[in-house]
Amino acid sequence: MSDLRPAYPRRDFLRHAGAAAVSAPLGISIATPLASAAPVSRSANETLGVGVIGVGGMGSGHMEALINLHQAKKENLRVIALSDVCKTRLDAAQGKAQAAQGGEVHAYRDYTELLARKDIDAVWIASPEHWHAQMSIDAIKAGKDVYVEKPMTLDLPQALQLWDIAKASDRIVEVGTQYVMEPKYLRTKELIASGAIGKAVSSITGYCRNTPAGEWNYYGIDERVKPGEMLDWARWCGPLGEAPFDTKVFHRWRRYRKYSTGIVGDLLVHMMTPLVHALGMGWATRVSGIGGHYVDKDMENHDQVNLTIQFEKEHTMVVWGATNNARTPAPMVRGNKGVIELSGNNVRVTPEQPYADEMDETTDKMPGATHDDLRLDFLGCVRERRTPKSPVELGVQIMVIVDLAARSMWEGKTYDYDPQTRKFSAR
Repeated sequence: MSDLRPAYPRRDFLRHAGAAAVSAPLGISIATPLASAAPVSRSANETLGVGVIGVGGMGSGHMEALINLHQAKKENLRVIALSDVCKTRLDAAQGKAQAAQGGEVHAYRDYTELLARKDIDAVWIASPEHWHAQMSIDAIKAGKDVYVEKPMTLDLPQALQLWDIAKASDRIVEVGTQYVMEPKYLRTKELIASGAIGKAVSSITGYCRNTPAGEWNYYGIDERVKPGEMLDWARWCGPLGEAPFDTKVFHRWRRYRKYSTGIVGDLLVHMMTPLVHALGMGWATRVSGIGGHYVDKDMENHDQVNLTIQFEKEHTMVVWGATNNARTPAPMVRGNKGVIELSGNNVRVTPEQPYADEMDETTDKMPGATHDDLRLDFLGCVRERRTPKSPVELGVQIMVIVDLAARSMWEGKTYDYDPQTRKFSAR
């Protein structure tokens, strides 16, 4: 059995709950936990103060969406402050926010200065994956509610630590997996729980793209961004330790094994999260993954992945991921009495032949959902102090799959996970 130190020594950085363990070598000051009263429910008349950490493509998108929600009178909030290690991105986001809201929006190169502000109630974290855990933990300690982009963390040990710290706190933590808001998955959960297809024995899902120029290469390279005034490269490297500057790594970090699990942590998390939630089959207990470099041979992470996952309540899931062919399998759940197929927003139940006389074929046409639905869920949770729809525990369940799948692909081994001891072992 392995303890929960990562198989990759470069990732073994979150051994202690204290933030200083990461930041001390870089000379980065970490926010001292603020003395604050226990959070209370807030009326719709109260304006929530929001901060955004990481204002690249996804972070600036969140910032603009939040401002739009306020202007559309769907929420009462103000973006108070932004943080990014890249000056060009930070300046651009600050300019947009000030133009849209009016008045000053504070900008910080050091995110801990943002966390120290007492007028910020909640933060959006949209940094690269290797910073998700530390920034979320620091935000919780600073008394902030947290919306953290997916994947929740870079690896499983970080996810478990973040979960423990979140459980011990009174803070809301939501993971940015917006497909959990889609009604088709909620309907699927109801059908499975009611026994509509008998025992759900297996499922399939996936997320495939076809990117001839190479996945994530569509993120343009800004030649102005170099270590120094425009970029605090040491801070960007942060928990993984300083490395020689590489503009491709900075702009396209998902292509590199050290900083991302690639397709698994980015694309597949979208589809696995709502299906795992709908199935209700508990924790993954065995994970096997195969990855290949079939077309995009310049990318360090794989351009083709296939996962097989067994769960503690006797269920097997198969997951496809690719950036070399866009044909994606429609989600399906197979039971011993019937099958649920999710095509578009439709939920179709078809009986297995031996049970055709017992049940009818049905199709539920469900409405769709948007990314804003998850943003509004989080803001509602901040106000009402309720459990979010994409909670940290679900994020940990997904990180078991993500981390063990990545280990399996790189090491050529199948991994078992024990949810009771929280240990894993290679077969």
